[in-house]
Amino acid sequence: MATWTAAARQASNLTRLSTPRSIQASSLIQRRGLASGGDNHGPPKVNFWEDPMSPSKWKEEHFVIVSLSGWGLLLFGGYKFFSKKEKKEEKVDGAH
Repeated sequence: MATWTAAARQASNLTRLSTPRSIQASSLIQRRGLASGGDNHGPPKVNFWEDPMSPSKWKEEHFVIVSLSGWGLLLFGGYKFFSKKEKKEEKVDGAH
């Protein structure tokens, strides 16, 4: 058991010494500097149900969902309103 531990320790030391310092230093460099979100500019955005009368304060994805839902309802309501057909009443005779 002790020989395995010594061999493993020696192998890890050998790999640690054989790797160049530039590779280790490059692993410490931050590569995604703009991916963190950064500072928020302007007023904080809120959910649309928290302030329904101010669309300029809504989160962008909520604005898109509400806008598309509103246009969908408007178009579907217009379609249903203008495509009404007059009901034809059929008279049914009493005799079979």
